[in-house]
Amino acid sequence: MKEIRKKVTPVWVLQPKLKKDLTDKINSSSMSEVNALTRALPRVKIIGSTIVSVEKLSPKEFFGSGKVGELAEKFSRKEIDLVIINSQISPVQQRNLEKKWKLKILDRTALILEIFADRAVTKEGILQVDMAALTYQRSRLVRAWTHLERQRGGLGFVGGPGETQIEADKRAIDNHLVQIRRQLEKIKKTRDLHRRSRSRVPFPVVALVGYTNAGKSTLFNLLTGAREFSENMLFATLDPKMRAIKLNSKLKIIISDTVGFISDLPTELIAAFRATLEEVSAADLIIHVRDIAHHNTDLQAMDVKIVLQSLGVSETKPVLEIWNKMDIIHPEKKKSLENTANRRPGVCCLSALTGFGVSSLIAQIDKVLNPQKFSDSLLIPFEFGNKKAWLHENGLVIKECYTDVGYKLDVMWSAQQKAKYYSFIR
Repeated sequence: MKEIRKKVTPVWVLQPKLKKDLTDKINSSSMSEVNALTRALPRVKIIGSTIVSVEKLSPKEFFGSGKVGELAEKFSRKEIDLVIINSQISPVQQRNLEKKWKLKILDRTALILEIFADRAVTKEGILQVDMAALTYQRSRLVRAWTHLERQRGGLGFVGGPGETQIEADKRAIDNHLVQIRRQLEKIKKTRDLHRRSRSRVPFPVVALVGYTNAGKSTLFNLLTGAREFSENMLFATLDPKMRAIKLNSKLKIIISDTVGFISDLPTELIAAFRATLEEVSAADLIIHVRDIAHHNTDLQAMDVKIVLQSLGVSETKPVLEIWNKMDIIHPEKKKSLENTANRRPGVCCLSALTGFGVSSLIAQIDKVLNPQKFSDSLLIPFEFGNKKAWLHENGLVIKECYTDVGYKLDVMWSAQQKAKYYSFIR
């Protein structure tokens, strides 16, 4: 039996160049990013890409009529089936362009939603993507054809003008969104319960954040020994993952890997993934992983900070900045970056791929999560052996002996560990 090959879709990518606010460097960088996003789609082949100058946005077709006609000829000649426009376009503009070009169009938001829909694995991830997609689709419903109007009975002898198909579609989407929000609310409550459970057995949580494809999942695998999916592609990770590890000081911590950020991340996605991203807000320490080899690394870092602010992450929360992918940096530049990092507190150079610098990162994590300690004495009744076990598990016990009423322990801990211990025993 012959294997059925799935069709590969020929794609053309368009990067609008708005002369009033974009430089050639930014346009070139945006084109590179949208090409990488397009390659992340399954079964597509980029036939070509074009930066299109736009003097003034056309409310009907986004581009000017001359450029629309020129591109129509090119797409027809190249037999293009899908065009990616790296910008937000209105429903009317999309519909008019699809009629003129006789093909399918995805704008930036729709492109990212397509990638997320392909990558979502867990029930929560699928629900979040569905919610974002439906919210986006609802805004795309426009009055396109009057023949879609249909009559429905009224209260008098004569029915009203009836309900249009667009109104029926909006109601169906709204009903579906209500169902999804209810399911996500249940998942959110479960996540909150897990978070409260972790606070009762208080292990510090370290959240990995960063621009997509910065190497968070590779670093997560390196630190935890996990074998989570990690590829050189955008949005390789959607669903949050957590693993526990022990630092050199025997302090047990939980590492959390999260979805990658991107410039102009659709608001629908931020809203849909808010429950997942709350893990970042609740973390004791944030590790901001940067692709230091990327030519736009500073702009990417700024985009990550903007998303963190939109999530309400406190500016006082400790953050370690990781300059990743040092293995592909030229030796001279590598030395310069290392010297710069050494002068900046909270910055660490490493390669998640080779392991270079990981010991320095672990030491810095230990330093942040293990502040100044002091000695203390505890008397724990025999029936609370689990509390004694917790102290041993976290490497806090210096000396232990038995009395008639329980365990007498000399411990060395920080004020934070002491507070967590007493919240645990209550």
